[in-house]
Amino acid sequence: MVKKQFLRIFNTAVDGNLPISRALRKIKGFGSNLTHIVCFLLKIDPKTLAGDLEDAEAKNIENLISNPEIIPTRMLNRQKDFETGKNQHIVGPTLRLTQEFDIKRLRRIKSYKGVRHGLGLPVRGQSTKAHFRKKGKAVGVKKPRKR
Repeated sequence: MVKKQFLRIFNTAVDGNLPISRALRKIKGFGSNLTHIVCFLLKIDPKTLAGDLEDAEAKNIENLISNPEIIPTRMLNRQKDFETGKNQHIVGPTLRLTQEFDIKRLRRIKSYKGVRHGLGLPVRGQSTKAHFRKKGKAVGVKKPRKR
């Protein structure tokens, strides 16, 4: 068995010198809880280095996340998908694209969340009195001019 420097999984190269439980967390969409569940379900030791995994084990990880029937539903990031109605977990570059499409859909239908996204204001009910000013510029504060 040859140790690899990088493990290619979900179109992302992860460091082969890290334990698999930490290496998977470098992929967007993987958190510590999901990583531990994947290792438990596939009977992989979380302390195994990612470079020591065989290609078949990496494929098993991809297949488990692509078809997450045995993963608890509460662990998935896309429950009852808007278009398909299925429970799925999206990882990697497709997660960013999916989020952008969701925000565009909210803006197009002019929902409250979409309007807030468009204005650059907080979406989830946070206070705006002290925070969420425009980036880098103080609103309503004038500095005295130097002569």
